[in-house]
Amino acid sequence: MTGGIERLIEELESDDALDGPERLRQRIEALDRLESWLVPGEGARLAGPELYERAKAICGRFEAVNARLYEAIRDDIRRGAGRNVFAQHLAGPGFELVSDEDAGGEGYDSLDELVGGVLQLQEPRAEAVRLEHEMVAYQPTPARHILDLIGRTGLTERDVLVDLGSGLGHVPLVTAICMEARCIGIELEGAYVECARPCAEALELRNVTFVKQDVRTADLSEGTVFYLYTPFTGGILRTVLDRLRREAARRAIRVCTFGPCAVTVAEEGWLEAEGAVGMRRISIFTSRG
Repeated sequence: MTGGIERLIEELESDDALDGPERLRQRIEALDRLESWLVPGEGARLAGPELYERAKAICGRFEAVNARLYEAIRDDIRRGAGRNVFAQHLAGPGFELVSDEDAGGEGYDSLDELVGGVLQLQEPRAEAVRLEHEMVAYQPTPARHILDLIGRTGLTERDVLVDLGSGLGHVPLVTAICMEARCIGIELEGAYVECARPCAEALELRNVTFVKQDVRTADLSEGTVFYLYTPFTGGILRTVLDRLRREAARRAIRVCTFGPCAVTVAEEGWLEAEGAVGMRRISIFTSRG
């Protein structure tokens, strides 16, 4: 074990090209390996303080390089150039996007590290978050699925994406960066909303809004595309689907789901699935008529 880490450290120390912006994925993977080894005190005990300090120095070097890259992307977003620059990094070599052959599931990867570094969201303390009956504990949508959603819906400046149960706002924020569509995040937990709003303000995103409200009573009249990452089940989900059905009677809408709620949504007679329906990839439904 120690020999393998020592060889890795020697390789990382000698490869100056790893500091290049195009090597972000490799830096993230190296940080994951080193940080899992650098358990406080354990690395030094097994390999000695000299190797331990070398590993820490590499981590500091890569973290500094990544921080500069993330801030450069944030500056581009503020100047309105984020759609191209952010998408370029997200689709860079080594970042795996969702495909028809590999739906990807709910796991997280290097794309989420990149999105997290750019958004710099501060998650609230666990005790600040309250769950009501039939509400599901919050998990952010993996970044590759957000990109899949954006690519498959073909959102334009005429669309309004509404994230029902938006949590910290990953889907509205990334979509607002990459597309001209207007984005609205509706979230009952105020602690999450208070994290999402400063992020949008810091990035000077004018096409995204976060609303602290219960989706059962919130205004849905502007939405053209609605997204649910199984934020609730049972009676709450039934109420929301009935509300969306009434919206669909007034105009064409699309409903996009991720996770177990896709099975329930697929049973709605007023919706027609675009392609396969499953829990490992976002499912897209179009209102009939």
